[in-house]
Amino acid sequence: MSTATNENSTGAQLVTNDDELATHEVNLTDVAAGKVRSLLEQEGRTDLRLRVAVQPGGCSGLIYQLYFDERLLDGDAVRDYDGVEVVVDKMSVPYLSGASIDFEDTISKQGFTIDNPNAGGSCACGDSFH
Repeated sequence: MSTATNENSTGAQLVTNDDELATHEVNLTDVAAGKVRSLLEQEGRTDLRLRVAVQPGGCSGLIYQLYFDERLLDGDAVRDYDGVEVVVDKMSVPYLSGASIDFEDTISKQGFTIDNPNAGGSCACGDSFH
């Protein structure tokens, strides 16, 4: 099995495994990219990527996971945002198509937010969706 990485016309990197293309349509705002870059600099790590995944759980059925990962797995889709790589696993790609990740730093809220047009609804706490 051979693996190759190419770039498509939108700048998204396509990870190819035996003619299978994987891509994602997750957008990372400039503010969120800056925060990720800052966190990576604090860690002193240049080998980490921001992994975004959807997993079963929460009161509405699905939860988001955002974490740093050094691995690239078969079927992962990678998109680069000015030096910040965002990775989505092949099972999460359809759930996250068109989603946008932002970072808020206000008096009432600090953290990453995900605006997902595929979410039909969410729970009261806002931690899960369906």
